Amino acid sequence: MTQALSPIKPLAVSAMTATTALGAGCQPLLAALRAGRSGLKPCDFETARLPTWIGEAPGIDGATLPAALAAYDCRNQRLAWLGLQADGFLQAARAAIARYGADRVALALGTSTSGILSTELAYRERGADGALPAWFDYRATHNTGSLTAFVREALGLRGPALTLSTACSSSAKVFAAAQRMMAAGLADAAIVGGVDSMCLTTLYGFASLQLTAPEPCRPCDAQRQGLSIGEAAAFALLERPGAASGDADGAGGVMLAGWGESSDAHHMSSPHPEGAGARAAMRQALERAGLRPADIGYINLHGTATQANDAAEAAAISALFGPGRAGSGVPCSSTKGMTGHTLGAAGAVEAVICALALRHGLLPASVGTRQPDAALALNVVMQPAPAPVLRHALSNSFGFGGSNASLVFSLSRPDGEAAC
Repeated sequence: MTQALSPIKPLAVSAMTATTALGAGCQPLLAALRAGRSGLKPCDFETARLPTWIGEAPGIDGATLPAALAAYDCRNQRLAWLGLQADGFLQAARAAIARYGADRVALALGTSTSGILSTELAYRERGADGALPAWFDYRATHNTGSLTAFVREALGLRGPALTLSTACSSSAKVFAAAQRMMAAGLADAAIVGGVDSMCLTTLYGFASLQLTAPEPCRPCDAQRQGLSIGEAAAFALLERPGAASGDADGAGGVMLAGWGESSDAHHMSSPHPEGAGARAAMRQALERAGLRPADIGYINLHGTATQANDAAEAAAISALFGPGRAGSGVPCSSTKGMTGHTLGAAGAVEAVICALALRHGLLPASVGTRQPDAALALNVVMQPAPAPVLRHALSNSFGFGGSNASLVFSLSRPDGEAAC
């Protein structure tokens, strides 16, 4: 038997933002959550003509980076820049840097493919000798670390900075990394998030694995056929409670209360069939939050709408929380039917969704789901519903290779709706 973990000291989520296929910032995301509306569309990205649906974020092609950061120009960094500017996040981040100092704010970001689209475009322009065009800069675009380098330079940060790339759990794990850095005294605050942008490698890669659906994805549905790829940029500012100027408990009182990580190493692209690693991550998150399974009022599922992933996650949840069914058991939903699976950005996007659900007393629906698969034994939320007593939410992110992460967010004060 494993020894129980000690609870962590919660961190205030004092600012947050998410730019997805639903639009730039939290307001369009919240509106879609309340309406149960999807942002997916038939695939028309670049030269890809695949029989699938995608979640493409608007405005990227027309975005421009500041002149001083032009070397970083690529789709991923443009999406990051759009995301930083939404919801006043850029100003909130700079205010925190002014409070603590540029060397005392940590930066932890997740991505899976980074700016690989630049490499794809560069390969089209190879010369007769195979040389890539002069404009191509691998370090500032395709390199996984380029995202963090770009944001670090854009904000003028000098503190600890890292990129996590663990597939679909990347930007969930950054919350854990930030909490550890702050607990170790390496930083007084942290900016965390994730950015992943559309590219041909991802679209054709998942299609080759026969994992993309020919329709908008249907998470946990009895007739689910696979996932829908999306792109997004999401960020959060984490501070110790009471440290945030003008908001002692963070943005609307939402706190990072616990986190769990595991690696089941079952298979490179398939989860453990019983969800062993997923269950371990969720259990750790609850223990670090000092909560029991019965305390969780909502679970944002990893919910990719693939047969194996949904089944494994459902098995893990049933083992830890007890089996559910419509109207009974902990309410669960996958929001990937709204945004698409944003891969390395999914953890951060769904963290923001959990925070919005807590702040606005809302149970998000599993958009796209028509008939929940009875074999999954989950209480799937089919329509957006008010949840005025929602205090604790769990967010799951499980990546290829069994790299798992779960986060617990809690409402520290039920003081009504706050601004996004």
